[in-house]
Amino acid sequence: MTEDAQPRAPERHSNVRIFTYFGALIFLVALASPVGYFGDISTSYMLKNQLAASASEVADFRIYTAIPVYFAFVFGFVRDRWNPLGLRDRGYLLVFGPLTAIVYIWLGWQQLTMATLFAGMLVVMLSFRFVGAAYQALLSLIGAEKLMSGRLVTVWQIVASIPTVASAFASGWAATHLDPRYTFYLLAAFSLAIGLMGFAKPKAVFAYAYDAPQAVSADLVTDLKRLVRYKAIYPAILVNFLWNFAPGASTPLQYYLSNTLHASDEIYANFNAIFAASFIPTFLVYGFLCKRVVLRKLLIWGTVVAVPQMIPLALVHSAQSAMWLAAPIGLMGGIATASYYDLAVRSCPPGLQGTLMMAVEAVVYLSLRTSDKLGAVIYDANPEYGFLYCVIAITAVYASILPVVLLLVPKHITATADGEVAPVVAAAELREGAATAEGLR
Repeated sequence: MTEDAQPRAPERHSNVRIFTYFGALIFLVALASPVGYFGDISTSYMLKNQLAASASEVADFRIYTAIPVYFAFVFGFVRDRWNPLGLRDRGYLLVFGPLTAIVYIWLGWQQLTMATLFAGMLVVMLSFRFVGAAYQALLSLIGAEKLMSGRLVTVWQIVASIPTVASAFASGWAATHLDPRYTFYLLAAFSLAIGLMGFAKPKAVFAYAYDAPQAVSADLVTDLKRLVRYKAIYPAILVNFLWNFAPGASTPLQYYLSNTLHASDEIYANFNAIFAASFIPTFLVYGFLCKRVVLRKLLIWGTVVAVPQMIPLALVHSAQSAMWLAAPIGLMGGIATASYYDLAVRSCPPGLQGTLMMAVEAVVYLSLRTSDKLGAVIYDANPEYGFLYCVIAITAVYASILPVVLLLVPKHITATADGEVAPVVAAAELREGAATAEGLR
């Protein structure tokens, strides 16, 4: 073993422990999330099949139950300031994982009606925002401290894709074969497992994590001023909003496959599973490239490839063609997805990781839900050509991302590859640290 390799071995072991911890946590969060594939698609089938809801009614349900998500930055700001049980992010997992499970169990006990389903899912959304704030803020903090934002985002996206794929297949099967109450019991079990993760405290993740400059916050007013003045957050939020504004990709696609093409419910679930699985190869490519290519180039080329991503949807004229086209559609979006989240992680102000990451989550779901509603309105207004109009709208929105990346994203945020520290970034961090210290006086 060479002299250069010797000090790297402990770092590699530490990185493995970090990836393992976040991988396990992300896996459970993806399974238990009410906006994850299993929870969301299963709920949409309950609305469509058991409660006879229309496409617009399903879209409305998704919009209104996701109201807490639109204000997720509030939960993130609470995370940055409140320390439950004196355990920081672990305390959020210990408290809100089991609380979410209790609500899921209540839903399983109740008779399935629009009112009970709406009330239960709304409370679940509220509780689960604290889980999301904790794990995303912790991931962002460790990414900044260890200079590994790209690699952690890669782990995040790949691991989240695995239960997403499994859940997409399972939700289609569950819609046909499983009593809705057992769906909620499964979600409760996953939520309880998140609570158990709160007992884990690997040193590679938590040792001195909250003592580093990136974790320092100030008083309430100073933090709010820092957040508003931190220019890097705005393009990161805007890019993620535009990337998830896809009218037609959810409810209209579901109804187009089921009603227009006369495909079974399982076809839509299988399409989503193949689509999600197809992101994984390009996520792996991103994990390889992020240490070798500066983020700015990955953002530009990822966007260029992603602009025409949804055009193949206009070619879907049968259930079989939908299955074939799901894979290339997914492959085209992987680099863009990873690079946009990497940008968000790098753009977090010190001590306010929860606030920005949850602001990104808020705009992501606001974009998804509002674009889904728009797509449903377009589809209902013109079932023959409405789906084509949705695809055109998606492509136009995606094309608008490139000017944002080229003109608005601060170059010092994207000037390095994973693991590198640029002098301008170091200087910016010193100035930010000085401003924080001044606020603490």
